Amino acid sequence: MLAIAKSGVVIGIKAFPIEIEIDVSPGLPSFNMVGLPEGAVKESRERVKSAIKNCGYPFPTQRITVNLAPADMKKEGSALDLPIACAILCATEIFPQEVLSKYCLAGELSLDGTLKSTRGMLPLSLAARDWNLNGFIVPKANASEAAVVRETAVHPAGHLSEVVEFLLDNIKIEPLRIDLNELFKERKSLYGDFQDVIGQEHAKRALEVAAAGGHNVLMIGPPGSGKTMLAKRIPSILPSLTFEEALETTTIYSVAGLLPSDEPLITLRPFCSPHHTISDAGLIGGGTVPRPGQVSLAHNGVLFLDELPEFKKNVLESLRQPIEDGVVTISRASITLSFPARFTLVAAQNPCPCGHLGDSRNKCSCLPSQIIRYRNRISGPLLDRIDIQIEVPAVPYSELSHARRGESSATIRKRVVKARKTQEQRFKDLSIHCNSQMSSKELRFFCKLSEENRAFLEAVASKLALSARAFHRIIKIGRTIADLEESTTVTMAHLSEAVQYRSLDRERI
Repeated sequence: MLAIAKSGVVIGIKAFPIEIEIDVSPGLPSFNMVGLPEGAVKESRERVKSAIKNCGYPFPTQRITVNLAPADMKKEGSALDLPIACAILCATEIFPQEVLSKYCLAGELSLDGTLKSTRGMLPLSLAARDWNLNGFIVPKANASEAAVVRETAVHPAGHLSEVVEFLLDNIKIEPLRIDLNELFKERKSLYGDFQDVIGQEHAKRALEVAAAGGHNVLMIGPPGSGKTMLAKRIPSILPSLTFEEALETTTIYSVAGLLPSDEPLITLRPFCSPHHTISDAGLIGGGTVPRPGQVSLAHNGVLFLDELPEFKKNVLESLRQPIEDGVVTISRASITLSFPARFTLVAAQNPCPCGHLGDSRNKCSCLPSQIIRYRNRISGPLLDRIDIQIEVPAVPYSELSHARRGESSATIRKRVVKARKTQEQRFKDLSIHCNSQMSSKELRFFCKLSEENRAFLEAVASKLALSARAFHRIIKIGRTIADLEESTTVTMAHLSEAVQYRSLDRERI
């Protein structure tokens, strides 16, 4: 007897349709699986067999052959347990094939038949809506995540026997509906408020410019000057995620198995802060079966690298591609995968190994050669890709004792959102969304400079020995400052302020 169940597998962050073909034929009892199954799929044989028996259904004592089609695609994960079990039950005539063909199924089975949570359910749900089926049967633990896709009828089930009764039409499992408006209701930020930061007005202004234009930032200052405090508050001034951005971000977390059980959709911009001991695979992604790294988990959000020179050199150099392209490509012998990685990079470092260079309250104990070696840990090409480089000096004690608070994140965010809307209108016919993503062609079109301004920039570039990339980034920052000031043109004042945000370049003078 032949039976076919429909499911899917996730490769990278996309799901692809899979047909599970089961053939039960006379012969010695065996359970063979073909179609490039990986370890977790191969082990499903024991889980499926135990689950069927413990639910009270007969398990065939014949030759069972499972084919996972297409046969040339690797199948990985435990989500194929449920469709394999249902196909075997269909082959033993527990329910008819025409009923099974109407649904996509996915879920891991425990030995007693309970359906357990499985990662990657959101991309499966996104793919299932295009497969022209009646519905998608998933474990209850994943139902909210899958139901975020409104076009897919998601039927949550808690047990294999419940799925069988539903397919036999003995019980009804109503499709789960999620109120997306409720999910997107304003939540309290987890990252604090800018009004809690005393002083550092120059740094706050630079971070506002960075948020408005999607620019990368490097903060240089002594320990305790507030670099980490400032970085953690950047998400509080960024625009809210759109539904499409939320789906992208949630898909990455779902594939990585990091989606919180009580949060079917990520509606706040992510903030990732990996430790400096992280490997290149942990930061960029990788593994035998490639998984998203921290740069992908920070997609549509902020990636904060504290103590930047302490990261391994090969780890830092691997950041070049995602910073430039907004995507990470991981190649293995049998597969090449791409993960989205468009984030705002925020980095922090001390000015020297001891941290007190230029600090009026503490004397620096580092030799000049030590300072040079410390700063050379960050390559020039990587620094070129960081638009804004600012100094964050220690706040005087007299200023710390004042009770006066600065602008709130909500106030700053209003200006940032207004500037972003201006950029959305500007780039509405292009595939970019903010000023930092402009190419040289778009710079010439959207950032036309007067002869006086161009002469000023050329003089600055010559004096600071700027690369072409750094030269263009100053113009992009000037365009963002102009957007914050609601100016249609980039003026000398905007460019002058932009030059002030190239701290490391100015040190060459």
